[in-house]
Amino acid sequence: MRDFADDLAALRKRLAEAEGYLRIEDARARMAQLETEASRPDLWDDVDAARAVTTELSALRDDVELHERLTGQLTDAETLFELAREEGDESVVPEIEGLVAALGRELDALELRSLLSGEYDERDAICEIRAGEGGTDAQDWAEMLLRMYLRWAANRGYSTEIDEASPGSEAGLQSATFIVKGRYAYGWLRAEQGVHRLVRISPFDANARRQTSFAALDVTPFIEDAEVEVAIDERDLRIDTYRSSGAGGQHVNVTDSAVRITHLPTGIVVSCQNERSQHQNKARAMQILAAKLADRARQERAAELEAIAGSAGQAAMGNQIRSYVLAPYQLVKDLRTGHETGAVDNVLDGDLDGFMEAFLRWRRQGGAVA
Repeated sequence: MRDFADDLAALRKRLAEAEGYLRIEDARARMAQLETEASRPDLWDDVDAARAVTTELSALRDDVELHERLTGQLTDAETLFELAREEGDESVVPEIEGLVAALGRELDALELRSLLSGEYDERDAICEIRAGEGGTDAQDWAEMLLRMYLRWAANRGYSTEIDEASPGSEAGLQSATFIVKGRYAYGWLRAEQGVHRLVRISPFDANARRQTSFAALDVTPFIEDAEVEVAIDERDLRIDTYRSSGAGGQHVNVTDSAVRITHLPTGIVVSCQNERSQHQNKARAMQILAAKLADRARQERAAELEAIAGSAGQAAMGNQIRSYVLAPYQLVKDLRTGHETGAVDNVLDGDLDGFMEAFLRWRRQGGAVA
C-alpha cells in the first residue's frame, strides 16, 4: 500500500509551526484571564469594555479550538495509517488520502493567515471609494467597486455598514464610505488600497467607444478608541449638516441629519448619513475622523523612519494598482504582484481572495516588482 509516512510527518511539522505562530500556549493563558473577567456579574456595566473582552475571548477560542481540531484530525489519520499498514488493508487508502489532502488545505489557509501579522490587521476596516478621472464612467465604476467589496465581505461572512454615499451627476457614485466588520477585515482589505483602472465600452457613450476610468479605495483600520490616541481641536473642524439624498439607492437610509466634517489642517473630509439622528451621525463621523488621523500619524512616523534608514519608500499614492479590462479582451491584472485572471465577472462579483493572497506573499517578500 502507499506509504503516507512522509506526508503525515510533513503535516505534523506544519502543525507544530502553526502552534508557534498562533501562540497557542499564550492564547490558553490569556483565555483563562478573560474567562474570569467575562464571568464577573458587573461585566456589562461598561458596555465597551465588555465587548472588548468578549471579542478577544472569542478570537482566542477560535484559534485554540482550530488547532485542537486539526491536531485531532492528524492524530486520527496517523492512527488509521498505522493500523492499515500493520494489517495490509488497502481499502482505507482513499480515506487516508482524503484526510491528508483536507489537512493540507486547512494548513495552507492557516499559513496564509499568518501573513496577517500587522498591528492592526485583525481590526475592522473603514473603506472609502472615490470616483476619479473618467466622468460618468468613473462614477459608475465607483459604484461597481462598492458592489464588488460588499459581495466580497458577504462571501467571507463579514458584516458591512455604509455610512455615506454621494450620488454621481448622472449615474453611480462620487464617493462612498463603508465599514467592513470581522476579524482580519483590515488585514485583507489593505491589499486593495490604491487606484483601480477600468477599461470597457462605455454604456454612456452613444458611439460605443472604449473608455478608461479610475476610482480609488482608501482603507483605514477602525479603532474604537482612536479619539483617545489623537487630540482633535474643535476649532480645527468645519461641521456641515445636510439632508441625505439616499445616494446609492438601497445603500443608505434617507435622513434629515447627515453630517460632514472637514478637518481643516489636513483637509480630511468624513461624512455620515446612516444613523437616525444628527448627534449619532456626528459621533460616528468623529470616530471615523479620529481613526483616519491616527492612521495618518502612523504613516508619517513610518515615513520618517524610512527616511532615516535611507529607504526608497513606497510608491506614491495615485498610481494604479490593478487594471480591469472588459474590452477588447477580458483580464484583471494586479500591477504589483502580477497576479491575473480572465474571469472578470467573478472578480466583480467579489472573488478577490487570489489577488489578496498574492499581495500578502508579495509584501512578505519585500514588495519586489513582479
